[in-house]
Amino acid sequence: MSRPARRSSRLALATAVALLLGSTACGTDTANGERTVEVWLMQHSVRPDLVERVVDEFEQQHAGVKVRVVEQKWDGIGEKVTAALESGDGPDVIEVGNTQVARYVAGGGVRNLTLEVSDLDGDDWIPGLAEPGKIDGYQFGIPYYAANRVVIYRKDLFAEAGVEKPPKTREQWLDATRRLHQPEEGRQGIYLPGQNWYVLAGFIWDEGGDLAVEQSGQWSGALHTKEALRGMAYYQELQALGNGPAGSDEAEPNHAEVFADEEVAQLIAVPGEAEQIVNRNPDLRDKLGFFPVPGKSANEPGAVFTGGSVLILPEKSDEREMGYQFLKLLTSDKWQREIATTMSYVPNRTTASDVLKGHPGAAAMAKGAENGHATPNSPSWAALEADNPVKRYQTDVLTGADPATAARKASSEITSLLSARPR
Repeated sequence: MSRPARRSSRLALATAVALLLGSTACGTDTANGERTVEVWLMQHSVRPDLVERVVDEFEQQHAGVKVRVVEQKWDGIGEKVTAALESGDGPDVIEVGNTQVARYVAGGGVRNLTLEVSDLDGDDWIPGLAEPGKIDGYQFGIPYYAANRVVIYRKDLFAEAGVEKPPKTREQWLDATRRLHQPEEGRQGIYLPGQNWYVLAGFIWDEGGDLAVEQSGQWSGALHTKEALRGMAYYQELQALGNGPAGSDEAEPNHAEVFADEEVAQLIAVPGEAEQIVNRNPDLRDKLGFFPVPGKSANEPGAVFTGGSVLILPEKSDEREMGYQFLKLLTSDKWQREIATTMSYVPNRTTASDVLKGHPGAAAMAKGAENGHATPNSPSWAALEADNPVKRYQTDVLTGADPATAARKASSEITSLLSARPR
């Protein structure tokens, strides 16, 4: 998605000042007697000019209170947030990835917001962001924004293959992809790398399975279950209808670049990658369409991993009430609609998805988010993503290994990784 060439001077200055202050405690009085709410937001998550408008409204509503936004990088953020939660000298509001909440809650210092869910209109939150923010039945993370994968397709190749409209079910999808896959003409029905494990997870969820399950506080790998094996079988069948490499993921080579450079009919990706495709191959500008990943029936889109961010509040905060009020404003219906249309994100609530009707890629994404899921809510999930046995399992199956045997091995590795204490 596009980014502004320059940040607003005000937000850039505030960020620079905050970074220079380093470990200075937030929420203290400034020289002129004003109180300050410090907010950590991730780099490139939401455009600075949009954040500045939220800040302006908040400061108008709360006389004598200023907001200092500090832009953080994803690299190394886990250790930085953990240290801030432990010390009590950190910010009053923190943006974190939706798969990170369990880790921070396990380490302690995250404020329990269960009693505030009703005040925040939590009944309308999309499940894929609300679920990972809930630990042991208590709500710690508040949904901020979401993104999930859709199918980006070539309308011209669909027409040439006689596929008149996007498929609604997985069987229709396979049938259409078989027709689109014309290797003798140098055309791929779909480009699906062998290690795109987020896509595999969706197929497994569709079958009623999961990557891992929890019982009595212990996490165990679940790739060997019959439901998960059915999901892998579907992945294998779909992946064969293109030239996606069995031993790499969507980043190597960059799957959007492959789609732009070759005759590929479909790609499973976030809608924002369409801009990257068009920038690389302008001839495709008017030839791209979008549809949700199809489900097992036409009544519901396929399950997808809902990525994105949530907001947490440190338990130790000098500005507890003002931090909460800023979180409430940023996640309100008004600003969720602004964020969704400006950034082509899925808003945090189902009641705001109508705002994306004029944005075909984002609208397809919002439709898919209706069946959004989160990864297993283990505090040690980050360790699994760093040393991912799901990817190795996919490659093993796609290169000829017995699926059941490979799945049992991968499940054992998942169990071991999730049993370790989070770092």
